[in-house]
Amino acid sequence: MPPEIASRLTPAHGVTLLPLSGAPVEPVVPLALLEATRALDLPATDLDIELVHELRNKRFGLSETVYMQIKRYGESVRRSQPVAFDEVLALARLVGRRPDADLLFRDAGRRVARAALETVGGTTRRAARSLPRPLGRPIALRHLRRLVRRFLAGRVERQGATLLFEIDAPVTADASGEGVGCGFVEAACRELLLGLTGVDHPIQTVACRSRGDRTCQWRTDWRR
Repeated sequence: MPPEIASRLTPAHGVTLLPLSGAPVEPVVPLALLEATRALDLPATDLDIELVHELRNKRFGLSETVYMQIKRYGESVRRSQPVAFDEVLALARLVGRRPDADLLFRDAGRRVARAALETVGGTTRRAARSLPRPLGRPIALRHLRRLVRRFLAGRVERQGATLLFEIDAPVTADASGEGVGCGFVEAACRELLLGLTGVDHPIQTVACRSRGDRTCQWRTDWRR
């Protein structure tokens, strides 16, 4: 972790740090967090060179450190090299201190989901979306379970007409106050479902480690 990032790692106001740990994380996760940060910090219009330089000094997402880290994580993605859990956790806690953390985490979640969906062949995705429900939904569920396990370190359980997503230690669990970090997983799962079923499934949080629960859980209606 570069010193510029490490020096900023103090808990966000009102956030209690949890004892989180886990296996190495897919590199697309920290890459998505930094790309979402950069996207939010980019100016909306073209600016002259002098002002761009000033913005780079003020906006973390435009800093040279973030640029170099994006290159590093991008190379890790190409080489399929996982990133240490503690490193990604520290990054999530850092960006969670921003006032726009909710937008950032949701954007990052969607980015991770879109990258995950690219690992499923286009023919398979089209079949899952277009085949009649008795044929298409089992295909979608099989790939959903695999992608959630690989990219979110979670599990998907079908309970009748409901799908339950469960993660023991999400890297964003304590990243910001009032469960803002949950938006990362919610957005990722929603985007995965949309890509595999063609239907937008609202996701509801039912358990959260930041509230004292044993794991973090989300639920959606699988009948939609």
